[in-house]
Amino acid sequence: MVHVEILVEDISGKTALDILVPKILGHEHIGHEHTFNVHSYKGIGRIPKDLKSTSEPQKRILLDQIPKLIQGYGKTFAAYPDNYRAYLIIICDLDDRCLRTFRRELLDIVAKCSPSPDTHFCIAIEEGESWYLGDLPAVKAAYPTAKDAVLNSYMTDSICGTWEKLADTVFVGGSQKLSKLGQQAIGKEKSIWAENISPYMDVEKNDSPSFCYFRNKLRRLSSL
Repeated sequence: MVHVEILVEDISGKTALDILVPKILGHEHIGHEHTFNVHSYKGIGRIPKDLKSTSEPQKRILLDQIPKLIQGYGKTFAAYPDNYRAYLIIICDLDDRCLRTFRRELLDIVAKCSPSPDTHFCIAIEEGESWYLGDLPAVKAAYPTAKDAVLNSYMTDSICGTWEKLADTVFVGGSQKLSKLGQQAIGKEKSIWAENISPYMDVEKNDSPSFCYFRNKLRRLSSL
């Protein structure tokens, strides 16, 4: 049995992954050979100095709590039986960070944990919406009136304001109108995109390198 715990920074990410992970691993294997849980947080935050979080756990800010989370999963996984393989996958948006530096900081946290869980990081470049835009037929299937000119102008996994690009494609009034409605409305709309687009996504055909990295990583771990 292979079990995977997946941490994501918002509810829209969980909505998408609850749909996509069974597609990646095969629906027929879920619950028999593979099990998984996706846990959503309320934002990404930042890695705390000296790895000592100063934010309250109930606020559920992913990077603020990540040292405690990794340490906790290390202890939990260490108690599992030998024939039960468990992995921790943490998915973060890159935003405007340096990929190499960000990954190094995350790996340093794992190295300082004892026992440390078998942890893997998947960085969505620039944001999770890049995974939807990696499958333009899925976007068009979910939103037949999506603006082709905006979709075709997107460069895969580019730093361009990815959620804004998707909003300009499918949201009436575009990103400018959505931004004026505030963060709560943006988060709600992102969850709607996840619900609508993910079912149409073909996990074998996605132009986003960061999505393909996650897909291949998940499959490799499940077959070790």
